[in-house]
Amino acid sequence: MDQFKRQMEDLSEIRSMMEQTSRFISLSGLSGVSAGIVALLGAWITYIYLESVGVYGTMKAKRIVLVDYNQLWILILIAVCIFIVAGAFATFFTVRRARKLGKAIWSPISRRVAINLLLPLMGGGLFCVIVAYHGYGRLVSGATLIFYGLALLNAGKFTFREIRYLGYTLVVLGLVATWLLDYGIIMWAVGFGLFHIIYGIVMYLKYERKG
Repeated sequence: MDQFKRQMEDLSEIRSMMEQTSRFISLSGLSGVSAGIVALLGAWITYIYLESVGVYGTMKAKRIVLVDYNQLWILILIAVCIFIVAGAFATFFTVRRARKLGKAIWSPISRRVAINLLLPLMGGGLFCVIVAYHGYGRLVSGATLIFYGLALLNAGKFTFREIRYLGYTLVVLGLVATWLLDYGIIMWAVGFGLFHIIYGIVMYLKYERKG
């Protein structure tokens, strides 16, 4: 029994070493929490802006119909600012965790995560700009959730498996948002805001609180 126990411990250590060399483990749960907070703030700013220009109307209407392209570019600018601020927070917390673990932040595995994450995001971003340009702005909320969820599924092969669960959730929510077009901002806030915060808290409690 003692020999069997030692063998199992050795296998566990080997598995842990393999995971550390094949998976990006420096991703911080606080990155998810901060991204969620930024997304909620961004959704609120977007709603206030659309109401101020009479596009969104009342909460009972819940319909987004772009009036002109100036408003479209303002919305794109808001989205880009949200992405940059959320990315800055994510980078800060991830770098801090990597230093704490004694890991290199820019390594072959982190490059794989970045490439697999950015490619679907870039494609999705261009798709959203195109459909909004052609007057289908109400599809953007669901499309961003779907493409971001696919990006997480793609990158999740090289990091914690929990990020894939978030990806599945966002893809499903994006499909629901595409069906329920009247609730685009609400779905966007729930997906990028609430779900990110929940994911971040779970990741922090599971992987970081002890260490």
